Amino acid sequence: MPSLKRIDLLGSPIDIMDVEDLDKVVESAIETGERKIIGNHNLHSLFLYQRDPVMRSYYGAAHHIHVDGMGVVLLARIAKIALERKHRITYLDYFAHLLPMAAQRGWRVFYLGTKPEVVARGVSKLRQKYEGLQIEFAHGYFDQRPGSEDSESILRTIATYRPHILLIGMGMPNQERWVYHHRDQIEANAIFNAGGYMDYIAGAVPSPPRWMGRMGLEWLFRLVAEPRRLASRYLIEPWYVIWALLAMRRKQQSATDRA
Repeated sequence: MPSLKRIDLLGSPIDIMDVEDLDKVVESAIETGERKIIGNHNLHSLFLYQRDPVMRSYYGAAHHIHVDGMGVVLLARIAKIALERKHRITYLDYFAHLLPMAAQRGWRVFYLGTKPEVVARGVSKLRQKYEGLQIEFAHGYFDQRPGSEDSESILRTIATYRPHILLIGMGMPNQERWVYHHRDQIEANAIFNAGGYMDYIAGAVPSPPRWMGRMGLEWLFRLVAEPRRLASRYLIEPWYVIWALLAMRRKQQSATDRA
C-alpha cells in the first residue's frame, strides 16, 4: 500500500488518511497476515495523551493513527496543518462500511467490550443486518490488568478464533492500555479501538443522527444524552488542548526568534 503522510500534533503522530486509505490498511494487514494496531485521535485522546504515559506509549506503538473528531481537524488548522473534513473518520460511519465488506469477503470479526447483555444484543443485530457476517464476542467486564487470568483467557479466545478484524470497545483510555500491554499477544490483523460503538448498535445509548456526524456535531448530541459523564470531556478538556497547542506554538516561535 502507498505510504501515508504523517504529521505531528501536540507531540503525537497522526496519519493524513481518508476512508479509502483506511480500507487499504485493513486489506493489507489481512492479505499479508500482519498485525496492525489502528489508533485514532479526538480531542479527548489528545487531552489524555498529554497526561497519561501509557497513552503516549500506545500511540507510539500504533502502526496507523487517523483522525476521529472534527475538533482535531479544527485544531490542526490552528496549527496550520492541512487536514480536511474527509480525513475525519468516525466509526459509526466507517464500521457500517467495513462490516458488510467483511461479510462479503469472509473476514472474521471479534468484538471485545461493553456489558455482557449489551454486546450480545448488539452482535445479534449486526448478524441480522449483515448476512453472512462472521462475528464472535466477549464482554469487557473482566480483570484487564496485564497477566491477569481474565486477560490471558481473553487472549486465548481471540487466538483460537483468529479474527481478521478485532474491535475493542472498553472506553478510552482502558482499551488503549489493554491493547498496548498485550500488543505482542493479540492474534488479529486489523486492531481497532471502537469506543462505545456497540452501545450505540445495541440501543443502550442513543445514537447521534448521521447528519450531525457529517457536520461534526456528534459531541453536542452526546453531551445532551449523557451530560454528567461527558460534560468535562466536551466543555473543559478542549480548552486545555487548545492552550497546550498555543503554548507549544509560542515556544517554537521563541526558539525561532532566538535563532
